[in-house]
Amino acid sequence: MDRSRSKNSSEQMSHFNRTAFQALRKMKSALLILISMLVVGDAFSQILQTISPEQKKTEQFLQAARFDNVKLVKLLTEQGLNPNVTEGDRGETALMLAVREDSYQVFQYLISHPDINLDARANNGDTAIMLAAYLGKVDWLSELIFAGAQINQPGWTALHYAAAIGDEQIIAVLLEHSAYIDAESPNKTTPLMMAARKGDLPPVKLLVQEGADIHLQNALGLTALEFAQDAEMRVVAEYLRQQMRRQ
Repeated sequence: MDRSRSKNSSEQMSHFNRTAFQALRKMKSALLILISMLVVGDAFSQILQTISPEQKKTEQFLQAARFDNVKLVKLLTEQGLNPNVTEGDRGETALMLAVREDSYQVFQYLISHPDINLDARANNGDTAIMLAAYLGKVDWLSELIFAGAQINQPGWTALHYAAAIGDEQIIAVLLEHSAYIDAESPNKTTPLMMAARKGDLPPVKLLVQEGADIHLQNALGLTALEFAQDAEMRVVAEYLRQQMRRQ
C-alpha cells in the first residue's frame, strides 16, 4: 500500500515537473518575442524619425490604397499629395496597388482623379490595365478603358497578359476596343503565341478568327504552333496546324 502511494506520488511529482518546465519554456519564448518586438518597434520608430513628413504621407497613402481606405486616400490627395507616387519595391502606383489588392473604392476614386496617370508604368513596365488583364478583372479593365487608359503600347500589352491566362472575355473586350492583335513583346512574342502556350482552345480560336497572324515568328523563330507543341497542348497544336494548311 505504501509502495503504491509512493509510486503515485512520484508520478504526480514527475508530471508536475514536466508541466512546470513546459510552462517556463513558453514564458521564455513569449519573453523573447516581446523583446524582439520592442527592439524592432524601437528601430522602426527611429527609422520613421528620419523620414520626411512628405515621405510619411506617401507611405500612409500607399498603405491606404492597399487596404481600400478611400477616406484617407481622398484626404491626402486633397492636401496636395501626388496620386501617382510609387512604392519602393515594384515601383507600382496607388492605382496599381488598388487593382492588385481589390481596393475597389480607392480604385474608383483614383481613376476619376484629374491628376491621375492611368498609364504610369511600374519597374517591370506594367500598367494598371495590364495588371487588371493579368488578374482576370474584366470589370476593372473595362472601367480603366472607359476612363481613358491606353490599351496599345510598345512591348508587352494587356492583350498579351489576357492571352497568357486564357481569358476569352478580356481578350474580347480588348479587341472590341481596338487592341492590336499582333502586338509584339520585346522578343517579338504575340498574344496568339501566349494563348497557344496556355493551351485553352476558345481564346486561340477567337484570336485566329479576329485576324491574328498564325505565321508570325518570335525572336527565336518560333510560331504559335511551336509554342503549343513545346507546351504539349495537342488540341491547340492540331487546330493551328489545320489553320495553317488552309492558308
